[in-house]
Amino acid sequence: MKWDFEYDVVVVGSGASGFAAATTAKNEGLKTLLIEKEKHFGGASALSGGGVWIPNNRYLVEANAADSYEEAKTYLDATVGDIVNDEIKETYLKKGIEMLDYMHNASKHMRFSYAKNYSDYYPALPGGKGAGRSIEPLLIDINELGDWKDKLLPPTIDTKGFVMTGQDFVKVNMITRTTAGKARSLTLGWRLIKHLLLKKNYAALGQALMARMGLTYKGLNGEMWLQTPFTDFIYEQDRVIGIKAIKEGQEIAIKAEKGVIFGSGGFSKDQEKRERFLPTPQNAAWTSSPHGQTGDIISPFEKLYAKFGLMDRVWGAPSIIDHKGRPFFLVADRGIPNMIIVDQEGHRYINEPTPYHEFVDKMYEHNEKTGGKAITSWIILDSRSKKRYLFAGLFPMQGFPKEYFKNNIVFTGQTVNELEQKLNIPTGNLVKTIERFNGFAQNGKDLDFHRGETAHDKYYGDPTLKNPNLLELNSPPYYALKVYPGDIGTKGGVVIDKNARVLREDGTAIEGVYACGNCSSSIMGQSYPGPGATLGPGMTFGYLAAMHCKDNDIQHSSGPNNDTKLINA
Repeated sequence: MKWDFEYDVVVVGSGASGFAAATTAKNEGLKTLLIEKEKHFGGASALSGGGVWIPNNRYLVEANAADSYEEAKTYLDATVGDIVNDEIKETYLKKGIEMLDYMHNASKHMRFSYAKNYSDYYPALPGGKGAGRSIEPLLIDINELGDWKDKLLPPTIDTKGFVMTGQDFVKVNMITRTTAGKARSLTLGWRLIKHLLLKKNYAALGQALMARMGLTYKGLNGEMWLQTPFTDFIYEQDRVIGIKAIKEGQEIAIKAEKGVIFGSGGFSKDQEKRERFLPTPQNAAWTSSPHGQTGDIISPFEKLYAKFGLMDRVWGAPSIIDHKGRPFFLVADRGIPNMIIVDQEGHRYINEPTPYHEFVDKMYEHNEKTGGKAITSWIILDSRSKKRYLFAGLFPMQGFPKEYFKNNIVFTGQTVNELEQKLNIPTGNLVKTIERFNGFAQNGKDLDFHRGETAHDKYYGDPTLKNPNLLELNSPPYYALKVYPGDIGTKGGVVIDKNARVLREDGTAIEGVYACGNCSSSIMGQSYPGPGATLGPGMTFGYLAAMHCKDNDIQHSSGPNNDTKLINA
């Protein structure tokens, strides 16, 4: 086989999973290449909240918020269940801590802080923590990336220097309601002044995570090729020994002496694959994931007889879609106290702050049960909620853009009856629903869906209220926007073992190839235990894949071999 390039390890995909693998491999002295099909690095990780959910890690210990392996395992058993085996769950809980320590020691850039009180998504289940287990990356000036700065995937909406961490947001969300909210807004104002006067280019959330991971890999003199899509496997004697890729318009063969690690994304941007694997209805326009997530690895892995799992699942993200077709992920917005979500008949069918992945699952369940009445649904709020709280990326007192009204993104009515008519809801249904909800709000108890009874619900609620998530809807005008069953990526992919090796249908490992992140079947099963339960496993198993490659001493022939072939040739 004639190789165009030769490496010990080739990593495909430049999100947190891929960078964790590439950084580990490079730091362990392996000749490493990271390739990315798009013109920017960062992938879905750069557009995420940047949270990492790994119980009992060093940052939780420092904050006196650590728990125990036993509690964490109990919680995973309660949320994930037996759809994922104990060996994988135990590996994650033990090796995740090890991975964060490794990254901390590998670079001064790999620094996080504890997201205090950002609850596990199911704090009432055994082992759940209302105080939370999530960490988030520290704010960073991305000017530090130097010539890599413009290679980082930018946010979908320009922040214009007004940058918030997750811990900033939860306070600023209450800017009109609490002293802490007003105080934190001053911090953000000072940050904006430094951006304008000192040309600081601050990043938070997923942008900060990927800037920090990029700085770490770059600091090791790591090699990265952008606009270099993977196309095929090269296979020899029952083992993957390299890949085919396209670089500068030419097909190239890249040898991977010790292994190929896939940290690429899922298939959320591919309409055909969505219709093939996911429940109906489906639309690739609903996803918040980057354009490159088209499931390019599925067909090549099928030719290797790889086992796939969870292909019918997404990381659900209830969303509105603006006049430019851009999804906006409703996270804190569903914790607003004077807001409800109803189906097309005007009925509530869910606890609105329900963890977002479960929310989308329940949308589909209700849609099927009602013959298509939940997709789409309506989120409804009044003028008081619009003036008090952040909503859809808009600050309190900031009106909806006029384009939202012109393009039927926002519907409005001076009375509930008027809004009901505009939404084509059967007469009287929405009126009755809001009257019933207002009664619950007056008493502070949601007898239908128990809204505001968990630490997770309350996190984005209003702490000045009897129930942080309940307040009457009674201040006209009333507003309504369509809610779509969006996602932040698909959840299914190839099944891996405790070393991140890809498995065949018969349970044996395909030698020389590994996977982590959204191209692999999630180790969280059908659940989503807490903020960062996508990035935590992706980074952990990227690290484990690289470590396994380091210890891989199998030698291969570099000369011609009749058994060498392209899987898709």
